[in-house]
Amino acid sequence: MCDVEIPKHIGFIVDGNRRWAKQNGLSAYEGHIAGYDKIKGIASIIFDEGVKYASIYAFSTENWKRSEEEVSGLMGLLIRFLKADLNEIGDKNIRIKILGSRDKLSPEIIKAIDQAESKTVNNTAGTLAICFNYGGQLEIADAVKKIIDSGIASSDITPELIGQNLYASDIPPVDIVVRTSGEKRLSNFMLWRTAYSEIMFIDRMWPDMTKQDIRVIIDEYNKRSRRFGG
Repeated sequence: MCDVEIPKHIGFIVDGNRRWAKQNGLSAYEGHIAGYDKIKGIASIIFDEGVKYASIYAFSTENWKRSEEEVSGLMGLLIRFLKADLNEIGDKNIRIKILGSRDKLSPEIIKAIDQAESKTVNNTAGTLAICFNYGGQLEIADAVKKIIDSGIASSDITPELIGQNLYASDIPPVDIVVRTSGEKRLSNFMLWRTAYSEIMFIDRMWPDMTKQDIRVIIDEYNKRSRRFGG
């Protein structure tokens, strides 16, 4: 893609799995499976295009309000991703990071997160950040708690210091946020890292995303003028 600026970090609010399933006469769980399968395919396409970081909003702190059956299914898909499919991810040289609170997560899931992150830590094709049990406001609150617990005076707290104490603080700000399914809101996604993000809303449901959609996103990013307040 000659003379095209590639965003360093694309953040995806992956919306529409359940509506896609309903439109196709499938169960909500089958919709989540389709969305799960799409994550792996889209990640490979993104990194092949030269993007270095892709964040996926997979399970929010508010999603615990959903039915026990649906929550259990989503937890099972995370385990599948971190265990059964990890070799596939590793073969593609992708680094995995899981961003979010560990509150309410089972010991099995926490162990799987640690092992997956450790196993892929040296992979260099791109970083796939899965936001799971994640809330943007909670992330900022947790960062401030870490700073206070470290004994730093309130007068020494700066935006830079808060950024350094976010989940996986090495992951840079989001260049462009993409939400699928036609909904137009951020839903508590990466509030700190999206302070100056471009935002793009796509009518397509997440399971229907294609390689061409990724190219459209990059083309749209190149049409934007990022001034950062200047």
